[in-house]
Amino acid sequence: MPTENKTILKLAKVQDAHLKNKKVVVRVDYNVPMKDGVITDDTRIRETLKTIKFLLEADCRVVLMSHLGRPKGKPEPRYSLKPVADCLEKLAGAKTYFAADCVGPEAAKAVKAAKNGELALLENLRFHAEEEKNDDTFAKALAEHGEFFVQEAFGALHRAHASTAAVAKFLPGAIGFLVQKELEYLDKAMVNPMRPFVAVIGGAKVSDKINVLYSLIDKVDTVIIGGGMAYTFLAAQQTNIGRSLLEADKVEEARKIIMKAFKSNVEMLLPADHLSVKEVKPDAPAEVTQSMAIADDWTGVDIGPRSEMLFTDKIKAAKTIFWNGPVGIFETPAFAKGSIAIAKAMAEATKNGATTILGGGDTLSVLKTAGVKTDQISHCSTGGGASLEFIEGKMLPGLVALSQK
Repeated sequence: MPTENKTILKLAKVQDAHLKNKKVVVRVDYNVPMKDGVITDDTRIRETLKTIKFLLEADCRVVLMSHLGRPKGKPEPRYSLKPVADCLEKLAGAKTYFAADCVGPEAAKAVKAAKNGELALLENLRFHAEEEKNDDTFAKALAEHGEFFVQEAFGALHRAHASTAAVAKFLPGAIGFLVQKELEYLDKAMVNPMRPFVAVIGGAKVSDKINVLYSLIDKVDTVIIGGGMAYTFLAAQQTNIGRSLLEADKVEEARKIIMKAFKSNVEMLLPADHLSVKEVKPDAPAEVTQSMAIADDWTGVDIGPRSEMLFTDKIKAAKTIFWNGPVGIFETPAFAKGSIAIAKAMAEATKNGATTILGGGDTLSVLKTAGVKTDQISHCSTGGGASLEFIEGKMLPGLVALSQK
């Protein structure tokens, strides 16, 4: 594990701070999926409850701030955190005041209305362009809502934004229980994993995962590649992929990763067969290929049954498994079978004593589709991007800011 991550782990923890009766600003990651203003998965909110309840029991006034979606620096009603405030009040069992802004008079009014032992949730930080610019003046305005800062937004730690990085300049701070848990699991898996250690990397693009693949090859025994990115790897081996997703400019990079795995004596598994269609639509007639190759007019949309068996057997035999990214277009039920099989194999491996770590929003959604509960996995990371950057050994700005205090 790169030294920088070990250094970053030496951070103040919320349980060691003296916070009785204090006004505490907490950066959370409530970037939750919503449909028509209704939260469809409240996992990220539930994961912060341990820290929130700890602060409420210390009779703190808790001011929560988060982003939601990508509103591009101006207010957009569909990205309002108001539905989150209603959900949070029920889950936390505490009176929750919603501020119609995160700075200025509206924010100050909500923070003032909250008493000790109550919550205030500020409106979406990204309604202000200054948030993503890591603006000091904006960060200072956020810091004025409290006397202490708690970093609990693991999913945003890799962003150098005002609420994750600059705010730490203006308040003493610590990491919350969720961030502690995330770092402990990732550090444990990457520094001294039980073996065999298997990584399952899926998703659409190779470009999103190049650095993490290089890093994982130095740590794992087997890397399984699925999803849209697998077709670029197959193309790198001069396998016909039909009309499947291809990042032509990444074929050479994929070839280098394959060579690195070979030279490092790391097993790399690509789909041995595929579910393929002529048109990517839910009711399209589908066929399973007879080999790794896909016919010219066909598109791969999921792994096939042989790949499913090969991949799940590897997972079940492993002692440590890290999974990031679905292995097919799981949002379409007809193309979800492979990803569901991976989720169920992860649950079985956990039951048999393996350490299973799952990272990223899409991967969490696969669990839900598969009917696998989060407590059937050792650790479900709330931040895909942050967990990948941590594995790469990158410095996470949200932690660097606190470690410099």
